[in-house]
Amino acid sequence: MQDKKRILLIATGGTIASRKSSRGLSPQMKAEELLGFVPGVREFCVPSAVQIFNIDSTDMEPSHWRQLVGTIRENYEDYDGFVIAHGTDTMAYTAAALSYMIQNSRKPIVITGAQKAIDLEITDAKTNLADSFLYAADGESQGVQIVFGGKVIAGTRARKIRSRSYNAFESIDYPYLAAIQEMRILRYIPMLPYREPVAFYENMNRNIFLLKLIPGIAPKVLRLLFEEHDCIIVESFGLGGIPDSIEEEFYRLKKEFPRTVVIMATQVPHEGSDMTIYRVGNKIKEACGFLESYDMTLEAVIAKAMWMLGEGNIGGQRVEEAFYRRINYDLIFEPLKKA
Repeated sequence: MQDKKRILLIATGGTIASRKSSRGLSPQMKAEELLGFVPGVREFCVPSAVQIFNIDSTDMEPSHWRQLVGTIRENYEDYDGFVIAHGTDTMAYTAAALSYMIQNSRKPIVITGAQKAIDLEITDAKTNLADSFLYAADGESQGVQIVFGGKVIAGTRARKIRSRSYNAFESIDYPYLAAIQEMRILRYIPMLPYREPVAFYENMNRNIFLLKLIPGIAPKVLRLLFEEHDCIIVESFGLGGIPDSIEEEFYRLKKEFPRTVVIMATQVPHEGSDMTIYRVGNKIKEACGFLESYDMTLEAVIAKAMWMLGEGNIGGQRVEEAFYRRINYDLIFEPLKKA
């Protein structure tokens, strides 16, 4: 009989580990307690558990991502897979961040959580956690994914789209990698084994700002952004562009701060950006050297910018080359080959 896979549960808090307090739900359960609610996983794997912090995921930030990466790195040789219990609100950001911070992992790194605490009679937590262990223990699994609501989503393609329902997450503009039904994995996209060795990165540049455009936005907000940040991600309308009200000031500040990286994203959830279509995007893209999100999710764009700038453009690559390098299904379009 084949040896059971060794899987490490890394608990971080979130709704899945919450109990009621005088001020509302807060994470209180420890890793071993969570493990006690899914005894059936011992039938197909050997689980262990570790608690690295216990927070609401609203408080998640790059320093916590570094702790997660460090924990996985320290235990990488001793386990066959990892399950991270996480709050749902920033789960997509963490999944994207870990996709860049842990690359080419032949061992699965599964992130899951719940919309209801695991100790409630009616909850999605037990199913999500058991599904995650099942997926992490399967020999065909690899890399960073979210397992939630019976779906397996690539770490860079996930977005939380519902605040209460059990089917909280969707894969944006990319198919689910697999589904899990009645403790069976139904794979839709075969995974090709990574050829390069696993690589860990722990430097994330948090000096990134997301500027969400609104009708009538004033140019006076821009100077502080350019003075204080290494990268500005503009979340624009539609296919992407800069309104006339701030175009002149934006262009002037980009010339004054040429090292500030500017990235164009879109507020539209599906189908991505293309600044070349309309005048409001075409002119300023060339003038300011905008990178574009294209079909990347906003969570992936933010995490990739933090990683790319934190690692010093990744081995001397130009910023454009580093940003458009495909990692964990984050980019489908091929911008560098576009005519």
